[in-house]
Amino acid sequence: MDIKGRLLLLLPLFISGALSANFTFTNKCPYTVWPATLAGGGKSQLSLTGFELTTSSSSSLSVPAGWSGRFWARTFCSTAGNFRCNTGDCSSGQVTCNGAGGAIPSTLVEFTVGGNGGLDFYDVSLVDGFNIPVSVTPQGDSSCNSTSCVANINSICPHELSVVDPNGAIIGCKSACNTFGDPKYCCTGDYGSPVTCPPTNYSMIFKNKCPLAYSYAYDDKTSLFTCMGANYLIIFCP
Repeated sequence: MDIKGRLLLLLPLFISGALSANFTFTNKCPYTVWPATLAGGGKSQLSLTGFELTTSSSSSLSVPAGWSGRFWARTFCSTAGNFRCNTGDCSSGQVTCNGAGGAIPSTLVEFTVGGNGGLDFYDVSLVDGFNIPVSVTPQGDSSCNSTSCVANINSICPHELSVVDPNGAIIGCKSACNTFGDPKYCCTGDYGSPVTCPPTNYSMIFKNKCPLAYSYAYDDKTSLFTCMGANYLIIFCP
């Protein structure tokens, strides 16, 4: 199952009285990042679809009950002329993404707020590759689990999956599916089920470094989390 399919699976059955959630984004990277948001499944875009987040700063965003979508950070962006980023770019030419998705590879945070039974569903996904570490921590309910990918996968990314900047530095690590398009890596065609699409040597590179994150399409058992009535702290480079 690809990320789009998983978001459809997590689409909420609206529950009257479900609570909105407040998300705080904090940047602990030694450089500015530009977080982006994208609604899925026909949901309305949030009030902010892209914004600047300098080192050591935070920004908050209210997410309504019933919303489903993703967050990610764009990195190494140029603000001279048309806005462009080396990773996660949404190709809008401006800081806001306005409903456009991010370029691969990007570390994704996926959420459904107030879904089935009023639960929030969330995960960190590397199915579209990795650009920077991220963590998700529920606030206000100590019984809910955090999730993350805190390792710098760029430092161990195989050459064939690497994305490099003009100076040759590795700034992203693509998935095998993105790189090769082979059904056995993408879990499509004859490999379109959990039985026929097991982990691969490539997906295990991601899983070994970030055991709580999705490493490939059918990585649900260790990577999907739920909580109810919480707010959330998302830290880039935790």
